[in-house]
Amino acid sequence: MYSVQNKSKGRPIKRRGMLSILLLVVMIFGQLFTSGAIAAEASPWSFTPAEGWENYNHFNFAEALQKSLYFYDAEKCGAAAGYDKGGRLEWRGSCHEGDANIPFENTNLSDAFIQKYRSILDPDGDGTVDVHGGFHDAGDHVRFGLPQSYTAGTMGWGFNEFRDAFKAIGEEEHMIELLKEFTDTFLRCSFLDESGDIIAFCYMVGEGDEDHCYWGPPELYPEQFTKSRPADFATAETPGSDVCASTSAALATSYLNFKDDEPEYAERCLTVAKALYDFAKKYRGKAAGDGYYTSDYDEDELAWAAAWLYECTGNIDYIRDIDSVDAKGNYTGYMKRIIPETYNTNTWYNSWVHCWDAVWGGTFLKLNQLIPDNELFDFIARWNVEYLSGGMAKHQDPNDKNYAKPSPAGYTMINGWGSARYNTAAQLSALVYMKNHPERTDFGAWAKNQMEYIMGRNPMGYSYIVGYGYEQGLPSAKHPHHRAAHGSKTNSMNDPEEHRHILWGALSGGPDASDYHIDSTTEYAYNEVAVDYNAAFVGACAGLYQYYGEGHQPIPNFPHKEERTDDYYCEARIERETHDSTQIVLKIHNESSQPPHYETGMMVRYFFNISEFLKHDQSIDDVIFAIEYDQQISMQQDPIKYRGPFKWDEGGTYYYEFDWSGSKIYGDRELQISFRAKQDSSYLTHWDPTNDYSRKGVTGTYALTQNIPLYLDGVKVYGEEAPKLDPIPDDEDPDPTPPSISVSYKGGTIDSTKNVIRATINIKNTGTSTIDLSDIKVRYWFTSDGNQQNSFTCEYAVFGAEKVKGNLSGISNPVPNADTYCEISFANGAGKLAPGGSTGTIPFRIEGASDYNQKNDYSFDSAMADSFGDNNKITAYVKGALKYGIEPVASGGIAGDVDNNGTVDSIDFAIVKKYLLGSIELDQEAYSRADVNGDGNVNSVDVTLLKMYILGTITSF
Repeated sequence: MYSVQNKSKGRPIKRRGMLSILLLVVMIFGQLFTSGAIAAEASPWSFTPAEGWENYNHFNFAEALQKSLYFYDAEKCGAAAGYDKGGRLEWRGSCHEGDANIPFENTNLSDAFIQKYRSILDPDGDGTVDVHGGFHDAGDHVRFGLPQSYTAGTMGWGFNEFRDAFKAIGEEEHMIELLKEFTDTFLRCSFLDESGDIIAFCYMVGEGDEDHCYWGPPELYPEQFTKSRPADFATAETPGSDVCASTSAALATSYLNFKDDEPEYAERCLTVAKALYDFAKKYRGKAAGDGYYTSDYDEDELAWAAAWLYECTGNIDYIRDIDSVDAKGNYTGYMKRIIPETYNTNTWYNSWVHCWDAVWGGTFLKLNQLIPDNELFDFIARWNVEYLSGGMAKHQDPNDKNYAKPSPAGYTMINGWGSARYNTAAQLSALVYMKNHPERTDFGAWAKNQMEYIMGRNPMGYSYIVGYGYEQGLPSAKHPHHRAAHGSKTNSMNDPEEHRHILWGALSGGPDASDYHIDSTTEYAYNEVAVDYNAAFVGACAGLYQYYGEGHQPIPNFPHKEERTDDYYCEARIERETHDSTQIVLKIHNESSQPPHYETGMMVRYFFNISEFLKHDQSIDDVIFAIEYDQQISMQQDPIKYRGPFKWDEGGTYYYEFDWSGSKIYGDRELQISFRAKQDSSYLTHWDPTNDYSRKGVTGTYALTQNIPLYLDGVKVYGEEAPKLDPIPDDEDPDPTPPSISVSYKGGTIDSTKNVIRATINIKNTGTSTIDLSDIKVRYWFTSDGNQQNSFTCEYAVFGAEKVKGNLSGISNPVPNADTYCEISFANGAGKLAPGGSTGTIPFRIEGASDYNQKNDYSFDSAMADSFGDNNKITAYVKGALKYGIEPVASGGIAGDVDNNGTVDSIDFAIVKKYLLGSIELDQEAYSRADVNGDGNVNSVDVTLLKMYILGTITSF
């Protein structure tokens, strides 16, 4: 419900003052509404009808009935709406799941009431109440009480009258599913004490004014609104007899609909229906409804419930509640509201129609069906339909010429705000009366005529049923005032111009008294949709199919699958470019709509090439990179994470990773980055963006680019990575500087019940010369914890996980924290690490048959479980030489072979003696080989053992 419109029990229209709300919406959406959006019945003095509209002839009541139900699948609230949870529409996801845990402070319940009934309201004691489920009211996301209960009762009524129609087109199960979603929610929201008496009924969830500040899909409901989402209850302190009685009627219809096939469920519905009715009788007072759906009185809802309960129970007391009189002949029952006395004018001319706020029309039709001999009940039911037919169905009294005035094209326009809902309610009323009085075929003929107008035979030339005639290429209203179907990501009714989804079967507001209609999202008076709009429409379609639908067929394989689009992609444009720099703006997109959802693992890679640097004796270190603008900071105060540069190939290609992981994103995010070249030794700059893979084709205007691949949780979902380029020819002598590397480490979470060790490494070239990856080995030291067979798996590497190998070896002289090591190596062709370059993250796992205890592993560091750090208990080697870390044991080389020449001889003996005399220093590798007895120290014992080995006194250490 976008704004408030209340037809009050047959009296003139009341509207809540909307000026301040409209001004607020204008400010929020940054747009102006057309005058027609504010004036519900403002149509031009004249308009040109569609050519040949009178000849429209696509009338398929099976299709209309079938599609009418799918509107309710779009309106579902909660987890059940999700397509992955059994929902029927692929573009709907779960939403408002917090309705299952609404804090007491977000309710209208008093502290004293909560304290008294906490065990009933909150059996698990978590301080919240579970009132989830139900349906959104309209294009918004509030669950309003009166229209919700009216809808359930009216749909149940239509199903009860014309169930065979649903069976015939294969939609009986679907209808039952929808009805039970209503009744399950009503049962869940009804709180009974140990005596079976209602103590509270939650009739509304959500707050109208707050909700109407958001124009977007329910799956993306703003967190601040979710946290404050309230629930309103009817209690003895805050009565809601109108909505409680209306809900009682809905549950009573479900009893009748389910009693044969699901008797236990039906009995639950009846038990609560009776309790709600008794509660409404005892505690009279209207529900608040946030001022959106308010009622002038409750007698019609009470009478509506009493009539159904009489049918369920046969207890005549329910009828007496309606028509009882005192000794003077004055009505004392609910009919007193419309007929004060019986002895003077014992009749009533009901010129209004069955709707969410005035259910007298349905009540007297039901009373006429249950008590056909009562002439008053028959007169009121019959006269109402005759009047609304505009004279197509004549009054029984030929002198009675009092009829509603139809539009120029013969349409009964009862009210200009959502006229089609009132018209179809009158159709249902006519068909039900004809069912009980078969001789009144003129009632059915009028209903058929009106539905054919709604289906497309009208001066506008299109159907007011969204998606009706779609398979034949026929037009229908396509811009209903509905947030989920529209799918805006900018909180604007004008963006996008066309709805993302077809709101199948929704009955749009309808035309005015001039047969004019505006099919615009902003025109909520003309083009709103709501659960109460479709309620009687469903029953009318069923009745028309039953009487006039011979040969009509539903649409096979419905609903149709939507065309798939790219949900995720990246656009780019040039912000500024000079001879020595490039500024480029990236815009990532999450345009998911089937269903819409936030993503928290988005990342892109930007590839660039520095071959022009390498040719001038420069390196990646001569590229100055910067983040110039990060929209994520302004959106969520959460700066983007970026990594790099990472070497991609031997042809000078590098890339940066820009990672939005952990940030909830829907729509798009901008990121402006810059690259600037340092001067070389001759004070010249060498910057050539034309050879940058991700820069190709980018101009000053945003455009889609495949050359900036986008990833979700590490998996590429859009675009292509840069091709691997061949090495740049090397005409220079190699750099004689010894290689130098470092290893960053991040451990996995400890889980003592698992037989897996997880870790991630990142190797960086910290020297000045290029290193071939195939010359590098890394060792991870651990205890096997009894595992005889350990296996290694590399989970990811930018150059290919298949190029990463791992060999597990036992240590011949183990120590308490290491009896095994995993040696990670790289295949030929894995690439090279230029100075300053790194391998990128290499996550791996070691698996065994039984559980590991990582706490006693030499290389494990719990302080680095969540972030990378320097762990010198992981060792790394270049061409066999230890370049990083400290080994737990002397596993590299031969014990005693201090100079690492392959033999233990007098030179090794002399080196150790010089070390002990302080004349030389030993590096870590030489030191570990000099420690021949493995006690962790190099001392005189090691010298003695070396001498004995050289003299042949001993043959091993």
